[in-house]
Amino acid sequence: MLSELMNFLRSCFRPRSNRYVHTSSDAGVQANNLLEDQSQVESGSLGTSESGPFGTFVGVYDGHGGPETSRFINEELFQHLKRFTSEQQSMSVDVIRKAFQATEEGFLSVVTRQWPLNPQIAAVGSCCLVGVICNGTLYIANLGDSRAVLGRIVKATGEVLSIQLSQEHNACIESVRQELHALHPDDPQIVLLKHNVWRVKGVIQISRSIGDFYLKKAEFNREPLYAKFRLRDPIKRPILSADPAISVLQLQPHDQFIIFASDGLWEHLSNQEAVNIVQNHPRSGSAKRLVKTALQEAAKKREKCAGNT
Repeated sequence: MLSELMNFLRSCFRPRSNRYVHTSSDAGVQANNLLEDQSQVESGSLGTSESGPFGTFVGVYDGHGGPETSRFINEELFQHLKRFTSEQQSMSVDVIRKAFQATEEGFLSVVTRQWPLNPQIAAVGSCCLVGVICNGTLYIANLGDSRAVLGRIVKATGEVLSIQLSQEHNACIESVRQELHALHPDDPQIVLLKHNVWRVKGVIQISRSIGDFYLKKAEFNREPLYAKFRLRDPIKRPILSADPAISVLQLQPHDQFIIFASDGLWEHLSNQEAVNIVQNHPRSGSAKRLVKTALQEAAKKREKCAGNT
């Protein structure tokens, strides 16, 4: 069953330019005019040599403010993961956390170099959802509001149950707001309700990301950064975090597949609806089918809203 799970993951992607990225025919529909999102699947040795542990790596990088961060993650994160796996000679939570940290530090170097001529790069960031399968163990690491959902067969009934694997970091979730208040007890405006949407400092919904250094380091939250990004009060400590939430799961024979997607899908489909779509149709074309259904649901909501005006 583990091989079937890996085959399913690979079926949603195809190789291009020595990396694995989304294909427009099967894996997704891009909503932004400028491609700010990236994704990849890597299968093989997870170390820097062929003797490293074998596994599969899946990454979904939902960028915002520009494409630079998601592209950087796509180029760097897996390479860091391979390096740290080789150093420790195994996959672990610590390896994944170090790979995220190294990617964040690497992009900080990019922002620092480019800031004098391109200060707006300090407002570019990306959510980052990663899945690693190694020796029958599944690691899920997440920053932001993308989501990984497992489809698992219930032996007694034959039904497929949806199990959410990732923890999201969006200010619309009460526990995230509570966490932010706990981390910033001296800032009563750490989260603000603007236009019926909770936002961190009134400007961004997510509380964790790669990049977004205008909300992490005071030296980037000043002119000539656009005024809409600048905060009134100086940044005393990082407002956003790049520390991923990581979960570990031992895969079982009744685990069928995993759906990795950004919030654009989950805004319109519940976990169970998405799992049912994958389970009840051929695996080939699953990603395209999910996106098509989500778009149809979004259209219905727009029509309903238009009819009520």
